[in-house]
Amino acid sequence: MDFVRLSSVLRRLALEAGDRIMQVYDGPDFAVKAKSDASPVTEADEAADALISAGLRAAFPDLALITEEQAASHALTASTFLIVDPLDGTKEFVQRRGDFTVNIAWVENGVPLRGVVYAPAKGRLFYTTADGTAVEESGAFDKDTPGPLTPLRVNPAPDNAALMVVASKSHRDQATDDYIARYGVRDMTSAGSSLKFCLVATGEADLYPRLGRTMEWDTAAGDAVLRGAGGHVVRFDDHTPLAYGKPGWDNPFFIAYAPGVALK
Repeated sequence: MDFVRLSSVLRRLALEAGDRIMQVYDGPDFAVKAKSDASPVTEADEAADALISAGLRAAFPDLALITEEQAASHALTASTFLIVDPLDGTKEFVQRRGDFTVNIAWVENGVPLRGVVYAPAKGRLFYTTADGTAVEESGAFDKDTPGPLTPLRVNPAPDNAALMVVASKSHRDQATDDYIARYGVRDMTSAGSSLKFCLVATGEADLYPRLGRTMEWDTAAGDAVLRGAGGHVVRFDDHTPLAYGKPGWDNPFFIAYAPGVALK
């Protein structure tokens, strides 16, 4: 794999998809449809998916492509593939809360090694560079020329008696609260979509537990960014690394964290 080209393509497509999403977000009221699993979908999801899919297929025609909005792709089996959630956090999008992202990732042998997470309404762009390290870009987000890059690193020495915890904005439940209560917590914050992984990657949070259903396209890009920043994502049940390419693309419950956190 040409990682320089891969990083460039993923970044550009995420930015282009973000532009298309914001055209819908900033426009008049838009229709919201329900998919077969009752989750919402909008024209922004579909337009971003079409743009990203076309770009990835043109750039990497030999790689398997899994995308949330194309049910036929869910029948594929692969351990090395591209995986896309063109608009993660549709509920936040519909409610105009801003916590939605474009997620694109490359998974090799079940491990998400490269990814981009773009939150266009918040003006935050996170991705892995060609060497696999994670950065946050600032500036005007020019499609051709990256702006200033800030290397990302998880909190190197979290205080286990006073952790910063981030949890889901739309899927918080009693089981999650009960698990968080096992820890000493300094403060808590909420975030939507894959931004939760990125807050751990930047050191803005130390721990993100998810005791609820997610799909691999929800997590792969954020997982890659967090890995590139020195963090981990493990299964909730046995604390082994979260693997990708699973049948049906469903994830088990998981924990994303800075390595200094003593898991309980």
